Amino acid sequence: MKSLTSLVSTSLLLAGSLLLTGSASAKEISGVDVAEHIAIESTQLQLNGAGVRSKFFIDLYVGSLYLPTRTDNITTILDAPTSAVRLNITSGMITSDKMRDAINDGFEDATDGNTAEIQTEIDAFMALFSDEIKEGDQFTLATDKTLGVTAYKNGEAQATIGGEAFRVALLKIWLGFSPAQSSLKKAMLGI
Repeated sequence: MKSLTSLVSTSLLLAGSLLLTGSASAKEISGVDVAEHIAIESTQLQLNGAGVRSKFFIDLYVGSLYLPTRTDNITTILDAPTSAVRLNITSGMITSDKMRDAINDGFEDATDGNTAEIQTEIDAFMALFSDEIKEGDQFTLATDKTLGVTAYKNGEAQATIGGEAFRVALLKIWLGFSPAQSSLKKAMLGI
């Protein structure tokens, strides 16, 4: 009986770990195997596109966009009921302080400097990056028009932050008019 309980527990742990994993590797980018599909809760999302965020010739992370259906139309992406942005850290140069600074800058650009409406949500989101960040860490930012944004670090749910304006601004960090990096935006759009 004990071995059956152990088997069931192991099976549940494996099923839970598969929650944010891909079913198959679509391609390798900067040493990261990018999954063709990921499952967020019960929703299956497919890879729309992926690319590298670099600075001063250093690859910082691989950014991937997952959607219910592939598209390069930004309005369709922002209106999608669910989506996910995945960041695979590829450089030890990224620290929690640098990540928070970059995200703050991203929100400033995504909102044309009008962050006051979503500042409470931004502050809650920034708290998720207070722990050490190291090469190999993976962040998945799952968006849902009803729930908001659920952040996962290395497959573990950290928090859900509500608010449609916040959800849209977060996506615009990578997909807006002033994205984190234009070449990464194009790659995530599959262009």
